[in-house]
Amino acid sequence: MTASYPPRDESSARSAGPPPRADRFDGQLDTTAQLMNRITSQLGSQLSLVSLNGTRRPAPPTLVLAAHGSRDPRALSTVRALAERVRELRPHLTVRLGHIDVSDFPLSGTLASLGGGQGAGAVLVPLLLGRGHHVRRDLPEAAAAAPGPPVRVAAPLGPHPLLVETLHDRLVEAGWPAAMSDTVRRASAVVLASAGSRLVESAADTRRTAQLLAERLGVPVVPAYASGAAPTVPAALRALAARGRHRIAVASHFTSPGRLASRCAEAGPWIRAEPLGDHPAMVRLVLHRYDQALAAPEPAPERALTPA
Repeated sequence: MTASYPPRDESSARSAGPPPRADRFDGQLDTTAQLMNRITSQLGSQLSLVSLNGTRRPAPPTLVLAAHGSRDPRALSTVRALAERVRELRPHLTVRLGHIDVSDFPLSGTLASLGGGQGAGAVLVPLLLGRGHHVRRDLPEAAAAAPGPPVRVAAPLGPHPLLVETLHDRLVEAGWPAAMSDTVRRASAVVLASAGSRLVESAADTRRTAQLLAERLGVPVVPAYASGAAPTVPAALRALAARGRHRIAVASHFTSPGRLASRCAEAGPWIRAEPLGDHPAMVRLVLHRYDQALAAPEPAPERALTPA
């Protein structure tokens, strides 16, 4: 069992323009239209499992969300909410959760529970934002060790325009102005606060996300890190202030709340955005990575990774 990353598709996604905004489903069916839309979606999903001759198609591979994990209880509730929204958007798909770094819901246990035999297998979608150590080594090894049918490993969530859409919306929710005068724009900037990694691929992915967000906002966006890389968030804030950028927001390049995300936010002097969470664009991005992994050619026998 091997892992593969499908080709990166930033350019095609960007050329198509921003993806349509999806309404947040808050658990309340407020209108008849919402109710009918949900029923239609579920009915269409069920019909997709039936072939033209009336026989039932095999179930699709299980989508396994691989979260980093945190002792902060908000992290678990956040990834559970994301998993539930994925199920709502594609009801026929089995969605499971596994943690990489904490003992609760360990990823190895989740993969083992999928069972052996000749089932449809699984696609492991990392709730990670770049090609760090977990993506490059830990997840492929977990997939290779899983019993039963093959487990594919999808590309990490970032960089991608849907990720940037989420970062933008979280900043707006925290108070980022919809319009700025030239004077205010020249004094504004964003620090993209990330966990950090010693791998150059991870730093490159974070820089690319910062570049895409800067293009969206029209102000400088500087990547900074909680650990493992430089600059730190406080150092990035000081450097921007020295350049005359005194209105500095901190964007949270974290999928869910936790110790590192909180520490980065506390350093912010102005706007402090929330983590990415279960934003509708994140739901679409998870399913996009799942679909990409299924569409990619079967991986080669050796346990090697092709670039995302």
